This record gives sequence, C-alpha cells and structure tokens, in this order.
Amino acid sequence: MNLNIGCIAGDGIGPEIVKEARKVLDKVADKYGHSITYTDILMGGASIDVHGVPLTEEAIALAKASDAVLMGSIGGDTTTSPWYRLEPSKRPEAGLLAIRKALNLFANLRPAVLYEELAGACPLKEEISAKGFDMMIMRELTGGLYFGERKTIEENGVKKAIDTLSYDENEIRRIAVKAFDIAMKRNKKVTSVDKANVLDSSRLWRAVVNEVAKDYPEVTLEHMLVDNCAMQLVKDPAQFDVILTENMFGDILSDEASMVTGSIGMLASASLNDSRFGLYEPSHGSAPDIAGKGIANPIATILSASMMLRYTFDLDKEADAIDRAVKQVLKEGYRTGDIMAEGCTQVGTEKMGDLICEGI
Repeated sequence: MNLNIGCIAGDGIGPEIVKEARKVLDKVADKYGHSITYTDILMGGASIDVHGVPLTEEAIALAKASDAVLMGSIGGDTTTSPWYRLEPSKRPEAGLLAIRKALNLFANLRPAVLYEELAGACPLKEEISAKGFDMMIMRELTGGLYFGERKTIEENGVKKAIDTLSYDENEIRRIAVKAFDIAMKRNKKVTSVDKANVLDSSRLWRAVVNEVAKDYPEVTLEHMLVDNCAMQLVKDPAQFDVILTENMFGDILSDEASMVTGSIGMLASASLNDSRFGLYEPSHGSAPDIAGKGIANPIATILSASMMLRYTFDLDKEADAIDRAVKQVLKEGYRTGDIMAEGCTQVGTEKMGDLICEGI
C-alpha cells in the first residue's frame, strides 16, 4: 500500500518531533512492504513567515489531496513572538481552527493511557494507578455550545449573555458511529456521557446513541452523566474503554484524563471527518523554550502516527508494532527529560526515535 501523507511540521519543537515520527513510519513501511509519499505543508507561524497568513488555500488543497495529515505543533511564545502582534485571525492558532473547519474534522480522539513504567507519575493513589488504564475519549468537535448562536444584550439596564447549545440527530449519529467503530478495534465498550437528567440536547443525544448501538451488538453500551464521569475518571479510570461525548463535556473530560496519565508528552490525538481522513497530532504544545535543543519528547507524535495507521489506513498490525516498540523502550528504562525518573537512562529526541525504530 502507498500511504499519501501530508506533513505539517509547524513551529517550535514541531519539526523535530515530526522528523522522528516520519522515521518510525518509514521503518514500519520498510518492514511491512508499504511505500510512503510525504507532502510538506506550511501552517501556523511557519506559514506566517512565508505567506503572511497562518493557512493558505494552497495548504488546504494539499491537505485535502492527502490520505491523512501528520502535524507537529503550532504557535510560539505569546509574549515575545511577532506572530502575536498580529490580529487574532492571522495568528498561528487560527490556522488550526481554519483547517479543522475546511476539512470538516468533527470527531476528536484523545487517548489517555497510563503505562506501567510511568505509573509513578500518575497523581492518583497507588491502589488506583496500579491497575493502569487505556481509554479513548471521543469528543464531538464542530457542534454544541461552542458553535451555537450567541449574543450579549441588555435587558432593563442589565447585561445578559446567551450561548445556545444545539445538536441535530445527524451530528450525533455520525460521531456515535465513529465511536462504535473505534470500540470494535479496542475492547468493545462505549460509555456515552451526557446530562440527560437536565438537557434536551442530551436526551436527544442518548436516544440517537441507543439507535446506533443496535448496529453494534458486540459492543457494550452504558450511559453516564457527565458529573459522575468526572468523578469516575479519578476513582476508577480502568473501567473505561471509549468515552463518547459532546463538545464541551469532551473538552473538559479529555483534559482531566490527560492529567491523570501524569505526562502530556505521551499523549497523541486525532481529528477525523466522515471519510477515513484524519489530522493526527500530539496533544502538547510547541514548547518554544526547548525548540532546537534536541530534548523534546517525540513519543506523542510517534503514537499519533500509530493512530494514523490504525484509523485512516486500517493497518492494525503496523500500528501495534509501533505501540509495542514504545512500551518496550519505556520498559528498558529510556526516557526523555520530561518523563525522566531515578534509575532510568535519559536520551534526546533523535535517540528516542532511533530506539523505537530498533524495537519495530
């Protein structure tokens, strides 16, 4: 198979970590008999430097012509970078919002995994962290409160702000189908999170999810109120497989889940549309303070590349090879500075990439 991959190296540590992810992808392609065509795409500050805007129409066209896009990180130091003296619509992060809209990326996937070797970094009690956990949070990304009608008015001399939360059944159905499809590749359990005891939008959400579940008899479905889910994430995170939820709830819960892993440098993410296309990126930022020093942790980006193989190209065996190699390198005690622990061997960005390649 030829994999047609767009690459947005981006800003800060982005070029360094994308380089290592490409190295790992090349190793997988060589071992399993695939070929890869990479297309470099400018976005964010790197695009501003060349074109004066964070995302061009040409960049969008290149992304659309790709099977998937691998991205590093976008943005810089907000206090010193000239990018942040521009109006908000021309700053680096505006490019990310624009490409998500242009590519109709409505499904955000945020895995939260606690590796046995990194359990000491987990802030939860040892009797909880000892179980480990491996969950996928599926967040609807283009609807709900963040995209509803909003206004600020004055009534009887009092200012009043109004934000509207709305979903139609088609928006709910397409994200639910993605969640159940992904559950079929994992442990076949979906926890749909809502606030159906209060919100009409949540009651519709629950009804549509129940309809979709009928097409997936192998998948266990449970419903959970969002406040209970927030508690359960710190009480017993091992109970979760795929968490399906709307935009605002997903925004909050995915950040909570990332913190209980203990290391944001290990967290991949993906945003999918209604085809097999996806934008894959690490959850962390551009870390301009360490850019160019060769000390950034590339594992989140490498794991994002693994997600690409699994969810866009349906290459589960190849994705498993990357995931196993990452676990093996951690088991052997190699760490970048952000996850360094006593008794381990500290390595830089490039060496970590080399070690993971050796493990494939």
